[in-house]
Amino acid sequence: MPAAAEATGDTGTTNATTTTTALAAPAAIEATGLTKSYGGTRTDTSVPVLRGIDLRVPTGTVFALLGPNGAGKTTAVRILATLTEPDAGTARVAGYDIRTRRREVRRAISLTGQFAAVDEAQTGAENLRMMARLVGLRRAAARARADGLLARFGLSDAADRLVRTYSGGMRRRVDLAAGLVGEPEVIFLDEPTTGLDPRSRRELWDVVGDLAARGTTVFLTTQYLEEADQLADRVAVLHGGVIVAEGTPAELKSRVAGHHLDLTLATSDAYLRVHATAPHATHHDPRTRALTLPTDGTARHVRALLDELDPTGTDVAHFALRTASLDEVFLTLTAPTTTHPKEPTHA
Repeated sequence: MPAAAEATGDTGTTNATTTTTALAAPAAIEATGLTKSYGGTRTDTSVPVLRGIDLRVPTGTVFALLGPNGAGKTTAVRILATLTEPDAGTARVAGYDIRTRRREVRRAISLTGQFAAVDEAQTGAENLRMMARLVGLRRAAARARADGLLARFGLSDAADRLVRTYSGGMRRRVDLAAGLVGEPEVIFLDEPTTGLDPRSRRELWDVVGDLAARGTTVFLTTQYLEEADQLADRVAVLHGGVIVAEGTPAELKSRVAGHHLDLTLATSDAYLRVHATAPHATHHDPRTRALTLPTDGTARHVRALLDELDPTGTDVAHFALRTASLDEVFLTLTAPTTTHPKEPTHA
């Protein structure tokens, strides 16, 4: 995904075509005008959490819902997973209405929350066999299903160990494996890498990538911007109960921040001279003599900026062109211009 952000020319056309194709694909999740409030029976005393959000997630893709704490991410997931009733709006998951076909929705989905929900007093194999029996598999089929998932998630060697002895990453993997016992069409992952170390987080990313490659639709909420950048086909930013932007990671970067030219000036005097002629700099640090300027990323514009700021070719010691990060997009879109109610901790 990040490589796509650097693409130009014909590759950009290919990326646009891929996006259009994905959006034209059948939707695994469709929601229109979802609203939810908590804390009061009257309109003037209730706290709005979702203020009418629309979502469309094509089948077989990874969709990331980003937002700061209290933005409404978990509430949105609970509504789509039929655990919470919306106050207004409609949604269909795996083709079923979340209000009138709750049983069918629940059969078609899996939900993994922020903390592993497995029995730590059982082994990994026992957890998976138990789940397989609960979804209706006979004993032999349940054992085979558990063995297959343990192998797929790299847990075969730990199959007969109690889950309480597993690392955090291993617990998350067996939790995900348990959610896949029933072979769901859609899997909701609500901040699945919270509390994991970097290695375990990347192992889980591999699992998510494998799920999507096998045709499972993944709806992911996360506060890790790198996670969404690495995994998601499309990203939506939820802020104050509304979707403030949606698109591919590359589209959001281009729409909100484009490219940046990072400059390191040769001397303090050079820094002062260039800074004085660059009021549009988005970042400046006199200690490291660094300046960052927005650019459209074309060679022509970069050359023009350098010629304008350093006509003698002696003030700029180093420069680097980079695509804006999702962190910069996120900070721009969720800037605290207004105060929004926090999402209830139970939601």
